[in-house]
Amino acid sequence: MVAVLEIGGNQFIVKVGDVIEVDNQNTEIWTTIKLKPLLVSSEDWKDTKVGTPFLEEVTVELKVLEDFKDEKIRVFKMKSKKRYSRTVGFRARKTKLEVLNIKG
Repeated sequence: MVAVLEIGGNQFIVKVGDVIEVDNQNTEIWTTIKLKPLLVSSEDWKDTKVGTPFLEEVTVELKVLEDFKDEKIRVFKMKSKKRYSRTVGFRARKTKLEVLNIKG
């Protein structure tokens, strides 16, 4: 089965065994999260169920693998002829999730 999840404002197409990287979820490592999907379909996309907005009878179990920081993004600002330049770095916090099961 294939499911479409919404996590942190982003949508992910997942199936059992997939590992996805999402924004930080503030959960303990090795815990299980249960979410309701937006859409569930078979592997060949023939049998599809669409929720309004979520499917209440279907749950997707995700296991939290790790919390980490993403690669650094450098932001450089400059104003020409004004002798102004500024460099700032930013590292986003991420969570790695593994799809355990799609029930329903």
